[in-house]
Amino acid sequence: MNFLRGVMGGQTAGPQHTEAETIQKLCDRVASSTLLDDRRNAVRALKSLSKKYRLEVGIQAMEHLIHVLQTDRSDSEIIAYALDTLYNIISNDEEEEVEENSARQSEDLGSQFTEIFIKQPENVTLLLSLLEEFDFHVRWPGVRLLTSLLKQLGPPVQQIILVSPMGVSRLMDLLADSREIIRNDGVLLLQALTRSNGAIQKIVAFENAFERLLDIITEEGNSDGGIVVEDCLILLQNLLKNNNSNQNFFKEGSYIQRMKPWFEVGDENSGWSAQKVTNLHLMLQLVRVLVSPTNPPGATSSCQKAMFQCGLLQQLCTILMATGIPADILTETINTVSEVIRGCQVNQDYFASVNAPSNPPRPAIVVLLMSMVNERQPFVLRCAVLYCFQCFLYKNQKGQGEIVATLLPSTIDATGNSVSAGQLLCGGLFSTDSLSNWCAAVALAHALQGNATQKEQLLRVQLATSIGNPPVSLLQQCTNILSQGDKIDRRGSKIQTRIGLLMLLCTWLSNCPIAVTHFLHNSANVPFLTGQIAENLGEEEQLVQGLCALLLGISIYFNDNSLENYMKEKLKQLIEKRIGKENFIEKLGFISKHELYSRASQKPQPNFPSPEYMIFDHEFTKLVKELEGVITKAIYKSSEEDKKEEEVKKTLEQHDNIVTHYKNMIREQDLQLEELKQQVSTLKCQNEQLQTAVTQQASQIQQHKDQYNLLKVQLGKDNHHPGSHSDGAQVNGIQPEEVSRLREEIEELRSHQGLLQSQLSEKDSLIENLKSSQMSAVSEHASEAASPRDSEQVIELKQELTTLKAQLNSQSLEITRLQAENHELLQRAEALAKSVPVQGEDETVTAAKTTDVEGRLSALLQETRELKNEIKALSEEKTAIKKQLDSSNSTIAILQTEKDKLDSEVTDSKKEQDDLLVLLADQDQKILSLKSKLKELGHPVEEEDESGDQEDDDDEFDDGDKDQDI
Repeated sequence: MNFLRGVMGGQTAGPQHTEAETIQKLCDRVASSTLLDDRRNAVRALKSLSKKYRLEVGIQAMEHLIHVLQTDRSDSEIIAYALDTLYNIISNDEEEEVEENSARQSEDLGSQFTEIFIKQPENVTLLLSLLEEFDFHVRWPGVRLLTSLLKQLGPPVQQIILVSPMGVSRLMDLLADSREIIRNDGVLLLQALTRSNGAIQKIVAFENAFERLLDIITEEGNSDGGIVVEDCLILLQNLLKNNNSNQNFFKEGSYIQRMKPWFEVGDENSGWSAQKVTNLHLMLQLVRVLVSPTNPPGATSSCQKAMFQCGLLQQLCTILMATGIPADILTETINTVSEVIRGCQVNQDYFASVNAPSNPPRPAIVVLLMSMVNERQPFVLRCAVLYCFQCFLYKNQKGQGEIVATLLPSTIDATGNSVSAGQLLCGGLFSTDSLSNWCAAVALAHALQGNATQKEQLLRVQLATSIGNPPVSLLQQCTNILSQGDKIDRRGSKIQTRIGLLMLLCTWLSNCPIAVTHFLHNSANVPFLTGQIAENLGEEEQLVQGLCALLLGISIYFNDNSLENYMKEKLKQLIEKRIGKENFIEKLGFISKHELYSRASQKPQPNFPSPEYMIFDHEFTKLVKELEGVITKAIYKSSEEDKKEEEVKKTLEQHDNIVTHYKNMIREQDLQLEELKQQVSTLKCQNEQLQTAVTQQASQIQQHKDQYNLLKVQLGKDNHHPGSHSDGAQVNGIQPEEVSRLREEIEELRSHQGLLQSQLSEKDSLIENLKSSQMSAVSEHASEAASPRDSEQVIELKQELTTLKAQLNSQSLEITRLQAENHELLQRAEALAKSVPVQGEDETVTAAKTTDVEGRLSALLQETRELKNEIKALSEEKTAIKKQLDSSNSTIAILQTEKDKLDSEVTDSKKEQDDLLVLLADQDQKILSLKSKLKELGHPVEEEDESGDQEDDDDEFDDGDKDQDI
């Protein structure tokens, strides 16, 4: 400190000590002093001089300061002074009241000192290593110095940091610093680091920058936050703009969903501070970065869908329809909504359903169009609404149809209570404001873009020009206004209205031969176009001439030759006579050569500095580029070439029809294949489920088998291994119950068997009765030996025999089961008999228990033997019963055969009796005839004989009746 006072005192005391000498002495002191305090004081003095004497300190002290950073890292104070001094030398931020020339010189000075500093890349690496120090007095000056280096010479410093090991990762740690000033300056450092460097942008993004920045924005209050939120949003734009990889990472990381709370501005709109407006403006721009038309279509589409799914589009539409929103925020919101819905059918459908909070509610599209055709609205707002309408109709044939439908007679509201989009467009198209004319014409052209159906539908639109006059078509009214030119007094550009109408007509007639026919049907249109093209007008009118040439060329190229006076060949002859082909092509080329054409072809958004520059539409420039060449060829083609081209077109159309047919077939087959694939996949899933179930069941069965085998093995071991006393006790506890149950079952079987035997005896007696009756019937030779009652008894007997057999079978199964259980009991008893006493018990107790067990076992064995004998007797009785049943069945079979024989004999005897009766009747008839003849001849006939014969006949008849009764 004394040294510094001496130096400064000498500097002021005498004029011989100049500033350069003072700085030189300080530098010498830094380089040569061995005491750390002296060096620290010298560096602090250099810091105080560095702002005023930047050049001198930079030239003489930079090398010494870098050396201090390398050698004195252990002392944070001297490092802080050195970093602050270097920052003052390099930075241009702290210049005070400098003139313009001196300011430019200071900027050059900062760049030169930066170049000297980074000439040795190790210096930047050294600075990065110092940022790892947690000491505030080291870290913060280091951040400021590195930020200043990046501002002065960004690309070379970026390259050094990029190749430095863990260079970017060290800087990312600044965002996690708990001290806000370091964190905020770290955001500024990353802004400068990521500017225009895709490689560093990717590294920063994959170092979890999105998560940290969004957390900071949330902590600071989203759009209500301060300048820190603004810095974070600028850094996010640097990371995402024109970087497809980072955009995809941002979308897949579900960070789009975290943007929704940014736009929850609430109903109270009193707190619109300048910082909030700036923040919200940057937030809207960040959304537009993700859905920009210049991005790859796939990436844009996925971001648009994500914004709809998370409710971000709905939130933006809420801001769009809210009241009290600042004009620049409203304009940017309209532009943002435009790009979120552009080319995305789902988003476009949602936007069509949005209504403004009015009474009655009106569609948002109608409200926006009202602003577009209102000349009192700001120009940028009208441009934004036009862009929104264009994006709504972009690749949206459904929306185009809805807009055109509002112009058709069947859909116009007769009461006039509501205004439709079509009415607003017609009103703007025919108003006295040239800007409204141009906007309405371009908007209507977008409703027809690439949609031949709507071009034909628009031909049906009829307009009522004035009371008492017949309505005219929209096409006719457009040509009428076009032909009037400057006769109508309009506000704004003179040619803007005509250019807008010509662009509308060119879009309408292209690729629509029916519209071309309607246009040529008005005999005044072609002379007007040829007159406009043939005149030599000023430079301002050249665009109108070029567009007239384009419209006439479209009328030739898309002409179907349906009008005899305006066939292709006649129109070309007319051009050659009145204009000249070369002159026509030259006028046609005026369009693409114009400066405003080139500007409009770059971006879809109509972004013009003032209304005078609003001449061309982006989509129209595409149409010009597409048609200019083919119209030129069509003008120079001969009639024969036209005929050949027509034939080729027809062939191509036929080919296209065939291709379309096959495409439809393929599409149907694809649908069928998809259905079959779905069925196959369903069946596969079912099959897999069934296989899984089978596998599970098989595994369960295998487990049960294993458990069964394991239990079987364990049971075998228990049977062969000497059992414990507890096991024996358990068997003794169970066996008496089983024996009593077996006894009861045997008693039941015995009683049931007795019942069956009694039934058998009854059946046997019945069989004997049948035998006796059958034998008596055979001996008497009676034809009706077996009565119907006996046959019924036989049938009943058979049924009872069947029942008896079933009962016997069930009894035999029950006996077999009892035998198996008895066998198992015997095995347990034998195993128990071989068991030994449990070790560890008293021998006396063991002997007593053994005696008891042996006694029980002997009793059980005796009972088991008795049961075996009883089962054996039952088996024998069963066998005897079976034999009796077999014999009775055989007897029944014999009786049945005998009965069948008797039935056949009775049938034969009946036939013989019938034959005899027939013979007797014939004989009686003959006798009567003979008697009558004898009486006629006069021979006497004995009446007694007749009576006797008659009685005999009666007796015979009676005998026959008796036989029949028998």
